[in-house]
Amino acid sequence: MRPRPLLPAAPREPWLETVEIQESAAPYHDWNERITAECYAPNGASRIQNLQGQITRIVNNYSRMSFNFGATLLSWLEEYAPRTYRMILEADAASAERYSGHGSAMAQVYNHIILPLASERDARTQIRWGIADFEHRFGRKPEGMWLAETAVSRWVLDLMAQEGIKFTVLAPHQCARVRALDPSEIAAPRTNAQAAAEKQFKRRASGAVDATAEAAPKTAAKKNEIEWLETNDQSVDTTRPYRVKLDEGRSIDVFFYHGPNSRAIAFEGLLNSGEIFAKRLLTAIDPNQPADRPQLSHVATDGESYGHHHRHGEMALSYALHWIEENKLAIPTNYGEFLAKFPPHMEAEVVDESSWSCAHGVERWRSDCGCNGGKPWHQRWRAPLREALDLLRDQTAPLAEKLAKTLFKDVWAARDAYIEVVLDRSQASTERFFSEHATHELSAEERVTAYELMELERHTQLMYTSCGWFFDDISGIETVQIIAYAGRVIQLAEQLFGAAGKSLEAEFCAVLSKAESNVAEIGNGEEVYKRYVVGGRLDLEHVGAHYAISSMFRAYPDAGDLFCFDVYRRSFDVLASGRGRFAFGRATIKSRITEESEDVCFAVLHLGDQNLSAAVRRYDSAKDDGLWDAFAEAASEAIARANLPELIRLTDRFFGGSMYSLTSLFADEQHNIMKSILDTTMDEVEGSLTRIYEEHATLLHFLTESNMPVPPALALTAGFAVNASLRRALDADRYDTAEVSRLVRRAMIDKLALDAPGLAYAADRRMKRAMMALEQAEPAGTLSVLNETVATAESLRSLPMDINLWQAQNIWNDMLRRESASEWSVEWREGFRKLGHALNLSVDDLVVEHGVATF
Repeated sequence: MRPRPLLPAAPREPWLETVEIQESAAPYHDWNERITAECYAPNGASRIQNLQGQITRIVNNYSRMSFNFGATLLSWLEEYAPRTYRMILEADAASAERYSGHGSAMAQVYNHIILPLASERDARTQIRWGIADFEHRFGRKPEGMWLAETAVSRWVLDLMAQEGIKFTVLAPHQCARVRALDPSEIAAPRTNAQAAAEKQFKRRASGAVDATAEAAPKTAAKKNEIEWLETNDQSVDTTRPYRVKLDEGRSIDVFFYHGPNSRAIAFEGLLNSGEIFAKRLLTAIDPNQPADRPQLSHVATDGESYGHHHRHGEMALSYALHWIEENKLAIPTNYGEFLAKFPPHMEAEVVDESSWSCAHGVERWRSDCGCNGGKPWHQRWRAPLREALDLLRDQTAPLAEKLAKTLFKDVWAARDAYIEVVLDRSQASTERFFSEHATHELSAEERVTAYELMELERHTQLMYTSCGWFFDDISGIETVQIIAYAGRVIQLAEQLFGAAGKSLEAEFCAVLSKAESNVAEIGNGEEVYKRYVVGGRLDLEHVGAHYAISSMFRAYPDAGDLFCFDVYRRSFDVLASGRGRFAFGRATIKSRITEESEDVCFAVLHLGDQNLSAAVRRYDSAKDDGLWDAFAEAASEAIARANLPELIRLTDRFFGGSMYSLTSLFADEQHNIMKSILDTTMDEVEGSLTRIYEEHATLLHFLTESNMPVPPALALTAGFAVNASLRRALDADRYDTAEVSRLVRRAMIDKLALDAPGLAYAADRRMKRAMMALEQAEPAGTLSVLNETVATAESLRSLPMDINLWQAQNIWNDMLRRESASEWSVEWREGFRKLGHALNLSVDDLVVEHGVATF
């Protein structure tokens, strides 16, 4: 059996609809999970501390500022970080209550495409998909929309206005020129309701600067006599909104953010102090302006600045807003509210094909302009990469139109509506989609074709995600990802368009070969495609291979799911011979994305550890039933006689030599299986080293007390044994505080180095599990659970390393806010108070904040 492995580095997200494990994000599963833990989640429950370092408030930053999340990231958060996802949605609802009905969330173009470089049809789809995703999640229409990299052109703004978007945010250098609006073009006088709302807005200030509506310009000049004033990033007034006039009487409003303050946040360490941050924000207010002219101080930064790029940056943000509000220096607001109360009195024109992160406009996403991630490398690969993707888009479009004539009334209208299916793949949703857009009731085969057409179109959007051009080389992880999306387009084109589709790959590679890599062994973009993408392309047979191999290590139900596939097992048998096991069976694999299905048969030989080979092929009942029965009988006899050579010959003959190995597994399952194999080995190693250490522990104590050098081999053995024992104690089903204390004391006495990052990570998980168990328990009769949780918290706080209690603190705070808190017994209240102190919470401050008077 000659295995046919898949390259483990190949990104399979376009085929599996999930992010696989990314080793560079360790100890987290992937970068989404890591940045969520460091940034997205902390901003949903940010801390304000007192001088003793205790937490006095836990606030949701998102509810107090305008923000946006990409649709694809929100989709990931919804599935893998539901608590964070819920905090984001709750923040928008809370901000609407705080800011006169204007939620703080902004929509975003769907998958971060640089719209000025997109076709008009793609740009319109991106805007429509972004709006549809926003409405699906936030339950309202968006007022504002964030443009990827703030990349803008006038025609892009016009498309946004056509779709009902009221405003966007741009960099100050993207303002070309400004002038006063004609008085007749300024918003109509306020209604009584608007005036009342403004009074409520002003009352929130409780003595802050007066914020009455700005008077109309005193000029009586006619509209066509008002002159333009050229601007730059230093001269544009960022404290007011501007109106950009578009075609056919349309317009959109624009906020130009404060450039110096935004740069200071991102690059100058402004997040090191919340108070200094707050004072810097106030410098944007011009004291020379009339007191009755409202001014807006605002910045725009990458959300990852607050916690990921700058540790505890989210705390600086929450404290800055708290400090400004507490000292009544300004009124917090968001873009939607400010625009509704103080509409533009100035008109602006934007710099076409400009962005916030490229000094050369939008060249960073199509040429070697010099903007990069910092390495002294060229980016001549950018232009051929975009050319290759444009080739796929432009050549598949007419083929899709031709094929779609018998399936869809309008393929492009169907594409725009397909986002509803992406968001909800239930039967009701898909039937509604086909009812509205199909030319007739489609057969099962036609439905597969229709789905594949829509998936081809979806991946032509995903392959333009902007980060693919942003960094240093075409072999970077972000660029490989967008080339993988292109690989999915090519695969679908081959399935859909026959010979016309099959020629696309060669043409694509010919253009991509001109994309020169900075890495000598890579060479060019064609090699990137062949090395990192081709090996990751999946079909249903590959899914069957994964199912067959993984079934040797875990039990599957007769009907179950595997990533975005459903698997229906028809038969499955396992035979053993010594350490070896042989499994064979049949299954039906069906894609939940395209409804494509295939019957497969498989055989797997496992000789222990990583020694495994598998064979899979399509199964045709009409031709294969008799052959399969004969194979199963012969294979059973061979394994009964322990005749492995005969078993291998039988398998080769029936399956035709198409073989797979453990490297053929999808990355997550491959890691899980290898971990289970390694765990057995590591248990043996740890057991041996622990026995050696314990046998010589007294000698090590004597050497340490005598200040004599400890032999490196003994010190290494002791350190490994104690760290392993501590990890096991932290991961155990029942937490033993005495055992943990004993092991820590032993490490201190013998001067053993502890694995601080690994143990801290295990301690974080232990405390979270303890708090989740407490949260799920009913207060009545669960004092034992509460007492155990207190003991666990106190024990973990005593460890000689920083423990991240963030999630545990959030759960404590959530429990305090429940209505049932008023019904807790005296004993429970006292234990819960003690737990709060152990979690470094200023209990009395939090009790007052939440108004729990009877606590």
